[in-house]
Amino acid sequence: MTDEVLASRSDRRVAESKKSRSKTTRSKKAPSKQRSILLFIRDLLIIFVVALLISFMIKTFLIRSFYIPSGSMENTLQIDDRIIVNQLEPELIPITRGDVIVFKDPGGWLLPQAEIVQNPIVAGADWLLSVVGLSAPDSNDHLIKRVIGLPEDHVVCCNTLGQMSVNDVPLDESAYVLLPAGETKVSKDAFDVTIPADSLWMMGDNRYNSKDSRYNGDTAGKGYVPVENVVGRALVVSWPLANWAWLDDYPDVFREVEHADQGAE
Repeated sequence: MTDEVLASRSDRRVAESKKSRSKTTRSKKAPSKQRSILLFIRDLLIIFVVALLISFMIKTFLIRSFYIPSGSMENTLQIDDRIIVNQLEPELIPITRGDVIVFKDPGGWLLPQAEIVQNPIVAGADWLLSVVGLSAPDSNDHLIKRVIGLPEDHVVCCNTLGQMSVNDVPLDESAYVLLPAGETKVSKDAFDVTIPADSLWMMGDNRYNSKDSRYNGDTAGKGYVPVENVVGRALVVSWPLANWAWLDDYPDVFREVEHADQGAE
């Protein structure tokens, strides 16, 4: 009888000891699990912030996205195309004739734009995407054209074949210029200009539907675009995928002009 009692008491002590250890283990596991979740959330936040900072730096100093709101660069660029712009040009990479360039309005090129009203959620999402360079809410404040004349170039149009010339070298622009059916002149209106220092002569590829340097002579800048207004060179059409393409600067079109420049030196 005594042995049975002792055995029962011993069993109870063992059982209580197991329960105590089980409670202790559970109490240790609970904070450990919570800590793991908190560390996971912390790591996600760190990764998000770092990715945001890297994207912001890339957008600020390297590349950013713009969309095309008009048809002035057809057929090279279509309305609503999205493009990637290299912002190292002209700070580190010199601008060359033929480059497709995004630039800020020199003043008077663009008509006043009505303010776009967005609900807070869409506006917040648009802002966040703009920070990382995936959205361009300021696209309507910028223009995109092709560089035809560099500082001090003499640009004239048109010769008897309807061609434009740069520094007395006629250009064959058939690879990228869009003209109305049956038209051979690369500009509807004749012009003869010498580009001031630190300025550019910009023209759209859709020559009969582009309000470019030719048609902004009554603005403060007389139609010339200051180099300091250049945001960067358009590199690629990134969206829609059906229009994906590298943007060519057609060096062969301007090669003889460059040779003439080197000969002058």
